[in-house]
Amino acid sequence: MSTLRGRVAGLPEWDRCAVMGVVNVTPDSFSDGGRWFDTGSAIKHGLELVAQGADLIDVGGESTRPGAPRVDEAEEARRVLPVVRGLVSEGVTVSVDTMRAAIAERALIDGAALVNDVSGGLADPRMVPVVAAAEAPFVVMHWRGFSEDMNSRAVYSDVVGEVVDELRERMDAVVAGGVAAERIVVDPGLGFAKGAEHDLALLAHLGELRSLGRPLLVAASRKRFLGRVLTDEGGGVPPARERDAATAAVSALSAREGAWAVRVHEVRATADAVRVARAVEEAE
Repeated sequence: MSTLRGRVAGLPEWDRCAVMGVVNVTPDSFSDGGRWFDTGSAIKHGLELVAQGADLIDVGGESTRPGAPRVDEAEEARRVLPVVRGLVSEGVTVSVDTMRAAIAERALIDGAALVNDVSGGLADPRMVPVVAAAEAPFVVMHWRGFSEDMNSRAVYSDVVGEVVDELRERMDAVVAGGVAAERIVVDPGLGFAKGAEHDLALLAHLGELRSLGRPLLVAASRKRFLGRVLTDEGGGVPPARERDAATAAVSALSAREGAWAVRVHEVRATADAVRVARAVEEAE
């Protein structure tokens, strides 16, 4: 199954679906905004996630929840770069979650191993050249626009086919821009310009996303569609931090479908889930 998941040049190779732990250095992220906002707390939290089973840590300083305004570059740098440096100094494999080339460039100099750009390089025209020059691994996510108005873009006649086609087009552009194909990871962008029905359809057809020929990152953690699935009889939706069991279920399903990695806020349950998925694979 490891060959099915694919190899990402420049990153460690794991014998199962990897677990990417999330450290949001923001005051306003949808699920844990403000909890790890200062540098010391964020570094400590990242190390705790590694201790719980995270293989790499994704550090971000800008909320991408629906409707979120953008933070300015100086503030994003202030939030993110000291945390990247602190975790790298502890031997952690770090991913930087940013749409800004300047932040990505500085984080890579500081030792980040991967650039996770939710816009796939569309938000900043300098991003692809920066990643190419650094010969860094790069996550290309399906994206149709910034958070402020992305809900209006959630219009599809065939969400799986359209996401695959748009990701393929974006991958081709990134490769044409100088990023080696073997360094690309693709992400279907669950929750980004998508409704619950779109997210569920994409999860049901991960095999079609693997047809893109690159390792697949699935980032479902605590997202709105899980809240919709878990709605109680009275119509109540559980808050984001009560969706971790559902997230672990998606992690297990994604691992069985050959995902290269899953990106999660609560690591321990997902670390267990992907290991169980691996044990079942080995028993086949």
